Amino acid sequence: MTRILLDTNILIDREDLKKVSEGLQELLKILNETNNKIVIHPLSLEEIKNDKNAERGGIVLSKLKSYPVIESPLNPENDNQFMSIIGKTENTHDLVDNSLLYCVYKDAADFLITEDEKIHKKAVKIGISDRVFRVNDALDYSLDYFRVFLAKKILHPPPIGLTPCHNLDPNDSIFDTLRKEYEGFNDWWRKICKEGRKAWVHYVNGNIGAILILNEENEPIDAIPPLSKKRRLKICTLKVSRMGYKIGELFIKISIQTSMQKNIDEIYLTHFTEENDSLVTLIEDYGFEKIADKKKRESVFVKRLLPEKDKTYLPGEISKKFYPCFYDGREASKFIVPIRPEYHSKLFTDYKERQITLSEFMGEFIVEGNTIKKAYLCHSKTKGLKEGDILLFYRSNDISELTSLGVVEKVYENVTNLNQIVSYVGKRSVYSREEIEEISKKPTKAILFRWHLHFDNPIKYKNLLDYQILKGPPQTIIKISHDNYLKIKKEVKINDRYTFN
Repeated sequence: MTRILLDTNILIDREDLKKVSEGLQELLKILNETNNKIVIHPLSLEEIKNDKNAERGGIVLSKLKSYPVIESPLNPENDNQFMSIIGKTENTHDLVDNSLLYCVYKDAADFLITEDEKIHKKAVKIGISDRVFRVNDALDYSLDYFRVFLAKKILHPPPIGLTPCHNLDPNDSIFDTLRKEYEGFNDWWRKICKEGRKAWVHYVNGNIGAILILNEENEPIDAIPPLSKKRRLKICTLKVSRMGYKIGELFIKISIQTSMQKNIDEIYLTHFTEENDSLVTLIEDYGFEKIADKKKRESVFVKRLLPEKDKTYLPGEISKKFYPCFYDGREASKFIVPIRPEYHSKLFTDYKERQITLSEFMGEFIVEGNTIKKAYLCHSKTKGLKEGDILLFYRSNDISELTSLGVVEKVYENVTNLNQIVSYVGKRSVYSREEIEEISKKPTKAILFRWHLHFDNPIKYKNLLDYQILKGPPQTIIKISHDNYLKIKKEVKINDRYTFN
């Protein structure tokens, strides 16, 4: 049984304290019907009892009566390593937040559901962000494990497509906040329509559910401090009306790929930051940094695709901060990872040789495979994989070739507990509950990694034999020498522009 820890603050509706939001009601129903155990942290109860608003505290406590409390949870303050990452605090609310996270960190709970962006940012720092959900993350995307009995109730979103802006309705509700924040929105919209600009769009029930508009610029940015003239890709609009399908991450991926195609090394966006700002949490996880401010509280966030050559970085740090750039020098070990076609197709839905499935043809959007952060499960006994190492994925059985490259973020060894595997792969999962259940019958290796690229010139099995990189078809993860990696790198034509060594 999966243990789901609730941040009690999600039970407080800003407009009506006596009402639980519809999204949360549906989520709690799904979690209960799929035999998950919802738990509360005792410090959350104490925080509510000490609420100066007695009426509010009483209402929230009444909502929590049916949920069990975690017994004798460990104190994070006694864990020096954890606290060195999170940072010590005397603030009571932060102490509660840290305790919630620590329950997940120490596996006292499999997942945490919270709307608090400070908690989400801390989860990124300690490497458990895949186990910390917002309500809509858990409701709309979450894991197949949550919705195994209710699959028919939750619809997959339709595909994302590129369409001319002049075909879109500027009065769609997704533009309401933009129109409020930018006085010249209507004039700007007419301007980009006349320019023939296009947008990546995802529809929900006939309305725009998510939109991405990009533009190449070569001009200074009027900000404090000012940014000098430079070729940049601007994310003019990135709006997702409902979270959970990883569309925000997919839009970041599209922006980065567009920048690479145009040989632009810097991406930026301007944003009116808010409290509990999920967009800021998302973009910071992919290397965007706030470096300036514009008028009216608007912040400028910049992502650099290439690290500075005269600075020293850890291999894993390069992949995170300067994605898609990655370190491929001798300090990073290299591994060939065999993967069966059915799992390759799930993990890498955008691979050029992949055949579209019938469900996708009918409109289903396989978002997990389109994202950057992925998970791979296997029974390999190969040791020594660590953060920053390079994974070279070999599609076996049908095309028998090296297709793709990823960089390791974290590895869990010899896991046999189903719930543990589910919690480790978290939001990255492309596996159904049944598949994980079958895999977990043997000691399992769970590898969390970032996908970086598919090879323009995939290397065939025959060539791997000719180069003496392989002696036969790979049946398990194989470590290769750096010199053999360089042979592969040359053959598959990896762009040196985005490698650091």
